[in-house]
Amino acid sequence: MARFKFTIEYEGTRYSGWQVQKNARTVQGELIGALEGALNTRSFEFIGSGRTDAGVHALAQVAHLDAKTMLAPHILRLRVNDQLPADINVVNVQRVHERFHARHHAVSRSYMYQIAQRRTAFGKRHVWWIRDNLNVQAMQKACSYFEGFHDFQRFTRDDPDEKSTNVDLTRCQLIDYSPLLVVHVVGSHFLWNMVRQMVGCLVEVGRGTIPADAVRELLANPQSSYSWETAAPSGLFLADVQYDGMSVPDVVPTIRL
Repeated sequence: MARFKFTIEYEGTRYSGWQVQKNARTVQGELIGALEGALNTRSFEFIGSGRTDAGVHALAQVAHLDAKTMLAPHILRLRVNDQLPADINVVNVQRVHERFHARHHAVSRSYMYQIAQRRTAFGKRHVWWIRDNLNVQAMQKACSYFEGFHDFQRFTRDDPDEKSTNVDLTRCQLIDYSPLLVVHVVGSHFLWNMVRQMVGCLVEVGRGTIPADAVRELLANPQSSYSWETAAPSGLFLADVQYDGMSVPDVVPTIRL
C-alpha cells in the first residue's frame, strides 16, 4: 500500500462543497470517480485536509490517497486529470510517508476572500461585488481585532454546545488592490461559515453601519445586537494548507480589476 499527497485546485461554483454527499455533486466525489478510472479499482482511501462549502473554491486543497499501485506520482496525476472535469485539477502528486495524514497533520490553513468594488464581466464567480463605497482603513482596523485566540461563536453556524468555537487566528489582514480588496486569514482551523461571517461583518464596518471596535465586543459577547449578511461563497478560496516546516505564502489575487 502506497500513500500519496495530492494538491488540488478547483472552481467550486458547480459543486455542493468538497465532501462526498448523497444525491449531490461534490469535488471529492468527482476525484474519487477519477481515481477509480485511473487505478481501475475502488479499493483505495482518499481523505482531504478539510471541507469547503458549496460554491467555495480552492487554490491548494490537500488530500492523501492510500492505494495499491505501481504508478509513478506524475503518471498518476496525468491519469486522474484525464478523468476530471475542467474545473478540477490535480496540481501535484507526491509519494509520502505512510504516517502522513492530510487532515490530522495540518498545522494551519489559510483562506482568502475577494471583494470587488466594481462590476466585473470576467470575475463574477470569484468575487463578492459590493456597490457601496467602503472605508478600507476602518476594515483594516477591524481585521486586526480578529487576530489572536478568541471565541468565534458569533461568527459561525456551528453549535458551541457540540464543539469548541475557540480558534487561534495568526493572521487577518485586508490588502487593498483597489478596486479589488482581498481579506487573508490564517488559523489553526476554521468553523462552519466562519470566514464568510467575518467578511460580512467587515463589509458592514466598511459601510459604516458597524464600528470597527465592535469586533472586539462581538468576540467577547456573542449576544451583541449587531447583524450583517453572510458573504457570498463566490469570493472565498482555500488558499493553502500548512504542515510542519512550511511557511504561509503571500496572498495573490486570482483576478485583476
